[in-house]
Amino acid sequence: MARRALEASSSLSSRLLFSSTIAPLSKPNPSPLHDLIRHVQTLAYEEIQASPDKPFNRTAFVFHGLLGSGRNWRTFSRSLASELQKRSPENEWRMVLVDLRNHGRSAEIKGFEPPHNISNAAKDVANLVKSQNWAWPDVVIGHSMGGKVALDFVNSCAHGDYGQSVVLPKQLWVLDSVPGDVNSDYGSDEVEKVLHTLKGLPSPLTSRKWVVDHMLSLGFSKALSEWIGSNLKKLGETVTWSFDLDAAIDMFTSYRETNYWPLLEHPPKGLEIAVVQAENSDRWQPNILQKLEALSKKGQISHEEGKVSFHVLPNAGHWVHVDNRKGLLEIMTPNFLS
Repeated sequence: MARRALEASSSLSSRLLFSSTIAPLSKPNPSPLHDLIRHVQTLAYEEIQASPDKPFNRTAFVFHGLLGSGRNWRTFSRSLASELQKRSPENEWRMVLVDLRNHGRSAEIKGFEPPHNISNAAKDVANLVKSQNWAWPDVVIGHSMGGKVALDFVNSCAHGDYGQSVVLPKQLWVLDSVPGDVNSDYGSDEVEKVLHTLKGLPSPLTSRKWVVDHMLSLGFSKALSEWIGSNLKKLGETVTWSFDLDAAIDMFTSYRETNYWPLLEHPPKGLEIAVVQAENSDRWQPNILQKLEALSKKGQISHEEGKVSFHVLPNAGHWVHVDNRKGLLEIMTPNFLS
C-alpha cells in the first residue's frame, strides 16, 4: 500500500481541462507516454497512450477501487500500453483512467445524484462515453470496487440499458473483486473499520502528518496509514479528503450487496470475462474459487455465449498492480492481443 501511495503521488506530463471546450492553460513537453486529464460534466478522466502522435484504434477503460482514483493506475497503465505497442505495433491502445463518482477529481464535480451505488457509478461511465462522442471501449478493467462497476457496466451494455448505439466490450477484467455479495469475514471488515475511523475524525483536519500519526496510534499499519494520508489535499491552512466520505460509504455498502454471478454464469455472446485472484488476498472464500474454476472450464466462446477465464496472480495481495505488476502484465497482455 505504501508503494501504491508513492505511485499515486508521482508526477506526469499532462494537460488539465475543466470542460471539453476550454483550451489548456499551457502545453507541456511531450512525454514518452502521452497522458491527458480532463474534467468533464460527467466524470474526470485521464488518457494514456504509448505514442502521443499516433491515433489510437483500441480503447481500454480502467476503474479504481474504493477511496482511490485513476491516478493509482498510471504506472501500470503506462506499462500495459507500452507492452501492447511492442508486441503489436499495428495497434495503438488508449487507456482511459476514470475517477468514479465521489472519488479523485470527480469528487469536485457537482451533479452526481444519489443513490451513490455501483449501478449509478457504471451509468456515469456510459454518460461519459456519450458526452465525449467516443466509441464504446474494447476492454474494461476494474479493481476491487471498480471490478463491480465494470461488471455492472458490461451487464447494462448487454441488456441495452444505455441505448441502442452501445457496443459490448470484447473483454472484461475483474481484478481481485468478488463477483457476488461480500462476506465481512473475508476482506471487507478492515475496510469497514477504516471507514468508521475516518468518519469519526475531527473537522477540520490540521495536517496529513496528524492523520497518519492518529491512524498509527489506533493500531493501523504504517502502509495503510500512509496510503490514507495520501488521499488528503491542501485546503488553506488545513487538509481535506480527495473523496466524498459519506458517499463513498454508500458505495461500499452497494459493493458488498451487489451480485453479478448471473452474468458470469451466462456471459453475453462475444465477451470474455477474466477474473484475477491475488494469491495472498484475503477476499476469497473457497466455494467462490471453486465456482470460478468450474465456470472457466466450460470452454471457449460459443455461438451462444461468451466465456469466463480465471487467473491466479502469484506473490500479490489485494493491490495487484503494485505487488506484482510484471506478473499482472504477463497475464493480461497476451489476452489483450488475442
